[in-house]
Amino acid sequence: MPTFADVLTPEFERQADAIIARYPQKRSAILPLLHMVQNACNYVPEDGMRFIAKKLGLNMNDVYETLTFYSMLFTEPIGTYHIQLCRTISCYLCGAPQIREHLEKRLGIRPGQKTPDGRFRLSEVECIGACSAAPAMQINFDFHEHLTPEKVDAILDALP
Repeated sequence: MPTFADVLTPEFERQADAIIARYPQKRSAILPLLHMVQNACNYVPEDGMRFIAKKLGLNMNDVYETLTFYSMLFTEPIGTYHIQLCRTISCYLCGAPQIREHLEKRLGIRPGQKTPDGRFRLSEVECIGACSAAPAMQINFDFHEHLTPEKVDAILDALP
């Protein structure tokens, strides 16, 4: 997993500057920059927060407060695959609790935990917008719908 020092290249800085240039108020670029750092490092490390604060003319507390407010941003490595299982009413009624139990058994972790090898993190999240295809989950940026334990196994087995 790369450190922030590894990803802080002139090209990374140019991309950050291009994001900032899109906003009349520099502060408005905070979320896109947090996502940019997280996508590069698998989480937002402290030196990534410092980078954002300096770029936007903010203090570290401003960046940290924003980072910790959003459930899709992390202050520690999230693993190679972040499994986000929807737990809202449609998914719940269509079998999300059984899918959660299956994932817990298969991976040996509970929501909010990471496998010891760092490959998977399991999270329960509010609506992912797939109510008509419940139960659903998202792995990184890929959506999976109409889940069954067998389908979950096939999805996980197909991951590199």
